[in-house]
Amino acid sequence: MSNNKSSITLPSGFSFEYGNLYGEGKVTDHDIETLREQITAAHKAVVHMRSTGEIRGHLSKDGTPEKVLFSQLPYVEAGNLNSPESIGKLKAFGQSLRNRVDTVVSFGIGGSFLGNKVLFDVHCGEFWNSKTQAERDGYPKLYFNGNNIDARRTADMLEHLLAEARLKALHGQTEPYKVALVVISKSGGTLDTMSTFMVIYDALRKQAPLLEVEVVAVTDPAEGEKSTLLKKLADEQGWPTFSVPDGVGGRFSIFSEVGLVTAACVGMDIDSFLAGARDMDVVCQSPDMDKNPAMLNATLKFIAAEKYGRDIEVFMPYADYLKSVAEWYVQLLAESLGKRTDREGNEVFYGRTPIVAVGTTDMHAQTQQHQDGKRNKVVQFVQVAEWEKDAVIPNVFPSAPKLAEISSLYLSQALEVARVANADALMSDQRFNANFIIPKLNAYHLGELLYLLALSIAYEGELANVDAFDQPGVEAYKRLMGPRLTALSK
Repeated sequence: MSNNKSSITLPSGFSFEYGNLYGEGKVTDHDIETLREQITAAHKAVVHMRSTGEIRGHLSKDGTPEKVLFSQLPYVEAGNLNSPESIGKLKAFGQSLRNRVDTVVSFGIGGSFLGNKVLFDVHCGEFWNSKTQAERDGYPKLYFNGNNIDARRTADMLEHLLAEARLKALHGQTEPYKVALVVISKSGGTLDTMSTFMVIYDALRKQAPLLEVEVVAVTDPAEGEKSTLLKKLADEQGWPTFSVPDGVGGRFSIFSEVGLVTAACVGMDIDSFLAGARDMDVVCQSPDMDKNPAMLNATLKFIAAEKYGRDIEVFMPYADYLKSVAEWYVQLLAESLGKRTDREGNEVFYGRTPIVAVGTTDMHAQTQQHQDGKRNKVVQFVQVAEWEKDAVIPNVFPSAPKLAEISSLYLSQALEVARVANADALMSDQRFNANFIIPKLNAYHLGELLYLLALSIAYEGELANVDAFDQPGVEAYKRLMGPRLTALSK
């Protein structure tokens, strides 16, 4: 591992470049030293969380003590939330779909959608569903629903699935079109997920023998009196199940069966993904902030917000298929750190506001505000160092000098020139920014990046003295929504 006081580079090649966030005119050594006692206490709290699952003052939404266990997820061990048995079951499920199921539809909202979409985007890309079954190595097509109660899109999805089924029949295939519905809800009462699931499940069942539907439920595994609505349904209907584990909030669940079920459906390397997260966790056990990128990331951004007013974070990957990472990060940061009170009950209204951007797209949409608007932002870039496929720009129009001068460049070179120009322009006007570099866009390095972000949130919650693992503000609208739905249904 190397650190030159402007970057940390891990043995894997993953790097956190923070020179545009730290130093003269930015977050200073003095700022950090002033906070040293809090930083030390935050690290001790995260160490304690790792070993016991305990976070000071954290309660579940029903007011009882609740452990925080997301840091256990990268470790596949007997007795852990992810065990050799549970990972084996996921892999077997994925294999059972190959060359048998035509399409999977995943129903979930919050982390049950956002995390799963990240895994799909990075592994599959935009055109997965347009590939042949052979090109997908036998794995099914995959679509998402249940992440919004949208009547038109739900109807469109039904029409699309029926059209696919008819097309299969027209091609003379005697097997029915097979759809697997993966419904993800800890309670089974999630309005968005369950309403759209029921609409599509009911409509598809009525299309037999043209179409055959099966269901997999991802829910609280509790049995008996504690069994949830969805678990009871699964037991009654004979649906196979995977677990939404206790102690893991939805925004951290990408490393659990909640997210890994999507990885299994498309043949993503689950072992490599968790290995990346595990290796990042090992590095971040260091009490030395210069060697611990999660603690450093949290500290720099906490100080930037509290002392310098940079309380908006623009998360801006320079990769189309990482845009969903920015969308996942919005939930992670917003739900974890947007808190009315601190642990002592004092009103603090804490929280940095996350913004989704993607380069170079949003250099033509948002950068004007980043560069000339209020100095209240940190722009966090993500760079892919080496692309699996990288085209050279050809000299197709030699008579056009402006186009000829960019010929012979790789697309990745042009992309990085744009990112660096953006970073330098921002810094020339005291606009704070930083850069995560992932060596390649693959499962391992994705695991590193996502786990770094998740652990950073744990550190920042400690620095801000807020509970990063509850979400009381979400309960406010739920209390209002329930009675209104009941009234409408009468």
